[in-house]
Amino acid sequence: MKIISNKTNLQILHEDNHLIVINKRVGDIVQGDKTGDKPLSDVVKEYIKDKYNKPGEVFLGVVHRLDRPTTGIVVFARTSKALTRMNELFSNRETQKTYWAIVKNKPFKASDKLVHFLKRNEKNNSSKAHEKEVPESKLASLEYTIIKELNNYYALEVNLHTGRHHQIRAQLSAIGSPIKGDLKYGFDRSNPDGGIHLHARKLVFIHPVSKENIEIIAPAPNDVIWNAI
Repeated sequence: MKIISNKTNLQILHEDNHLIVINKRVGDIVQGDKTGDKPLSDVVKEYIKDKYNKPGEVFLGVVHRLDRPTTGIVVFARTSKALTRMNELFSNRETQKTYWAIVKNKPFKASDKLVHFLKRNEKNNSSKAHEKEVPESKLASLEYTIIKELNNYYALEVNLHTGRHHQIRAQLSAIGSPIKGDLKYGFDRSNPDGGIHLHARKLVFIHPVSKENIEIIAPAPNDVIWNAI
């Protein structure tokens, strides 16, 4: 893995003719929204246009998104063929997604599989985890393991089985272990940078064109707690 820094301050984890993978920072939005803030997709387009001296509009497809306060791996497609195939991989759950999360309250079990039914609330942009199915809810499943005990916190490795809205945040909150800094899901105070300690750490998938196995690991942000892992 090689991290490339450039004038746009992008951390590029992987780049080829069909894909570009970025290590997203706290506060970056992946795609444009009602805030009007410049999205990461536009920054990446500018990087490609500049690096390859491309005339006209640069094609860039958003394969998936990460919540604004989270960090880690975001995949963009540089060709329409790659976008279609990557969308299929994600929708068919043919990718392996691993996250790191920092929580203050130790989960009851050192490792466990969590299964809930998540219902999304569009008004306040949140999801609530229910133990039993409720109307308009969707099945959500993940596995977590405590990978390190810190002075005041616990580091968890989370493997997603489904990709629901705010899934990790809502499910960890439901077991009494909200993520550090996540006021929306029950943590008692915010982080200074407005982010939360949730990081998309690893992604494994079959390349949509070359068919080789791709494994990408994103370094965690540089702060005292992440560095302790």
